[in-house]
Amino acid sequence: MTSLPSEPAPRALHSVPSYLDKNNLGPWEIYLEQVDRVTPYLGKLAYWAETLKRPKRILIVDVPIHLDDGTVAHFEGYRVQHNTSRGPAKGGVRFHQDVTLSEVMALSAWMTIKNAAVNLPYGGGKGGIRIDPRNYSQGELERLTRRYTTEIGLIIGPEKDIPAPDVNTNPQTMAWMMDTYSMNVGRTATGVVTGKPVQLGGSLGRADATGRGVFVAGAEALGKLGMNLQGARVAVQGFGNVGYAAARIFHDHGAKIVAIQDVSGTIFSSAGLDPYAAQAHLQASGSVLGFEGSDALSREEFWQVPCDVLIPAALEKQITPENASLIQARVIVEGANGPTTPAADDILRERGVTVVPDVLANAGGVTVSYFEWVQDFSSFFWTEDEINARLDRIMREAFTSLWEVAERHGVTLRTAAYIVACTRVLEARALRGLYP
Repeated sequence: MTSLPSEPAPRALHSVPSYLDKNNLGPWEIYLEQVDRVTPYLGKLAYWAETLKRPKRILIVDVPIHLDDGTVAHFEGYRVQHNTSRGPAKGGVRFHQDVTLSEVMALSAWMTIKNAAVNLPYGGGKGGIRIDPRNYSQGELERLTRRYTTEIGLIIGPEKDIPAPDVNTNPQTMAWMMDTYSMNVGRTATGVVTGKPVQLGGSLGRADATGRGVFVAGAEALGKLGMNLQGARVAVQGFGNVGYAAARIFHDHGAKIVAIQDVSGTIFSSAGLDPYAAQAHLQASGSVLGFEGSDALSREEFWQVPCDVLIPAALEKQITPENASLIQARVIVEGANGPTTPAADDILRERGVTVVPDVLANAGGVTVSYFEWVQDFSSFFWTEDEINARLDRIMREAFTSLWEVAERHGVTLRTAAYIVACTRVLEARALRGLYP
């Protein structure tokens, strides 16, 4: 006797893809919660909200290379395109030993939000290789970059997906990527990546762009709150490209850098730290510790430093419920991607701390990357003053727009950024419809 088929399971929408552990979603969980928080403000566009919870395309690649000792090593690589409703995917490539699929997914989604929040004609993308680059030679990193570029070459291109530098990658990395892609397509394609050296079609002002955007967003926030930039006390977590540039520009405009933390430790001075001299000390010694005129603090003590502005410019999940109640800053300007967990966000809001979210605060980098992409297509390049003026204008206009939305709805700047960005993305999705 033939058995009857079991009753089919009800059809349902699942926001958690099967390739992730639903009990440990990692950074992707932060992004999903942020989308859930903004959905009630989307009106009829909430019909399309599930679009935001599913990356459009994920490519996982094996990256084998010959090491200097003659052996072959294999590395795990990713490229995620979260959404391309408004234009080609755009986002960096990071080399880090803790890179995961969940992280790259979240970073690509935050790029979608970031590009839409400042109204750039891009979707969100991100890439990464699971490697600690400190343990490998320059030649090994070049071979790694070139093989990775070849593996993801199927989905990147000047009009499809444009990578850029991120954690532990730099203009040299982008030069290798551009050259590899160009060799594979048989022509020089400068527009395939941004953040390149100026000699290869890179843009003036790109190196400081993210840090400059952090400064502009922070200065705008201080102004809205009636606080003075002159003499404002600033604490910086992360002293790489973004943290150093932000510290330097705040310093140049009269603010006082009172604390700096990087992977080597934390230094503090109530009288202020010269970021130029601190960077020189770091380059010479390999650590910020021991900088003349500073006191060493523990990692936990950093979060309790009395300051007006706190700039987390390191990695994700740095501000948590455990330290959010200790922070003494009036303003937090997120130079890193995803440094504040949603639970910590709630604590900061209750305490009256203004958080300028990553999707606005660190958008300076992708904005100047957009300028670079435009310049590459036209083969006409702008001066650094022109680039900085355009960047400052876009950042100020975006900040003003988000501030007005936040006041109108009585929400945080982060929720306001998601309201604006998700509306723009889903309007594009609705207008384009579904094919076929």
